[in-house]
Amino acid sequence: MGIAGSAPAYSIAVAIAGLLGAAGAVSPNALLLFAVPMLGIAVAYKGLTAKMVNAGAAYEWTKSVFGGFFGYFSGWALLIAALVFMVTGSVPLGTATIDLFNPALANNVLLTTSIGAVWFVIIALVLIAGIELTSKIQVVMSTIEIGILIIISIAAYMHSVGHALNPFSWSWFGFKYPAGTFASSALITVFLYWGWDVTSNLSEETKTANNAAGRGGFLSIFATIASFIAFTVAALMIFSLKDASGFSDNLIYHVAVASGLGKAGGYAATLALILSSVATLETTMLQFSRTLFAMGRDHALPNYFGQVHERTVTPVRTMYLLLVLGLALIFISSFASSISNLLNDSVAAIAIQVCYYYGLAGLVCAWVYRDSLKTSFGTFLQYVIYPALSAIALFGLAIYAFTTYNTETKLVGLGGLLIGILFFRPSGWGRRLGNIVAEE
Repeated sequence: MGIAGSAPAYSIAVAIAGLLGAAGAVSPNALLLFAVPMLGIAVAYKGLTAKMVNAGAAYEWTKSVFGGFFGYFSGWALLIAALVFMVTGSVPLGTATIDLFNPALANNVLLTTSIGAVWFVIIALVLIAGIELTSKIQVVMSTIEIGILIIISIAAYMHSVGHALNPFSWSWFGFKYPAGTFASSALITVFLYWGWDVTSNLSEETKTANNAAGRGGFLSIFATIASFIAFTVAALMIFSLKDASGFSDNLIYHVAVASGLGKAGGYAATLALILSSVATLETTMLQFSRTLFAMGRDHALPNYFGQVHERTVTPVRTMYLLLVLGLALIFISSFASSISNLLNDSVAAIAIQVCYYYGLAGLVCAWVYRDSLKTSFGTFLQYVIYPALSAIALFGLAIYAFTTYNTETKLVGLGGLLIGILFFRPSGWGRRLGNIVAEE
């Protein structure tokens, strides 16, 4: 689920081209550099899950330490990011489906969003059926996806031997960012890595959750780092920077075809994008439903959502709401002027939400483990210093990047958070958990 959440094939196909357009030839540096704070937050999730297993994850942890206000908006940020992603994830899924039959129609916004909406409903129905069926399907899809990525990346590097347009250069891992692109490159990278934390949202449904849920999310990041670096370097070797940054429809497809895999490689790349898009939509829906369930259970939002179905043992009421809201947003997106602009604005807006609730989780972990210095300096570095610095980096990045956004992105990024004020219920909070490290 952690790998599915970060969605390697989807992220490579849709967002790596944007990163190449922003960071240019030093895109591999961006992928490594901004993985550092993301790993710090993954460490925080690992440490917090070990202490408190809860479907609300960051929402519950933040509420327990910093109080209801910050906890509520941590959960709300995830809900808004997930809703925006309903569009960001559904549109490429519609595009990939069209590519299997008639690629010439892929730029038709209404058609692609309509097909994406159909996929959205199918995925929601599978999730409503229960987590056991969902997880079994996910294992199969992610295995096929990773297998395709490995085959295409190997073919790309074999083709590059003696045929590379640009020979490999260690300067790609340097710091020569084009002027004014550092913040945008960072936020694209944050979006690329986002999603692995779904494992903590599923902790109440996981065996040996205190260890497995947090560890799963942490380890999955390394798999996504490897796949992102592999395809970014391959794109830089095979294509000119101008061409590579323009392949926002499906970079994997273009790499596969250019590597000599022909139509078979192209179809495999499209299949990988479809599987990955389904997977990341699935995990995003899971995060939305489990977070809303936890907030409903705590009376932070209507208690109607804080109940599970007797047979499936899943919070199906949250899925019903997600179906309505998701389809509404997908319908609205069909009026966008272009798919490219829609995706770019969505990526930037989601990154703001993610920086906020990830950053809060990092600070919570630092607070929870603050007394660990008395017993272990290594634990103090791991769960206090590293998460705190990562949180500060994400907050600073979000604030700086916000000043560079266009009006539409600012409205979605900040406006989405502010809307939460309308539903905030200070009197609805239950007990505060306060000091959750007393057991230690």
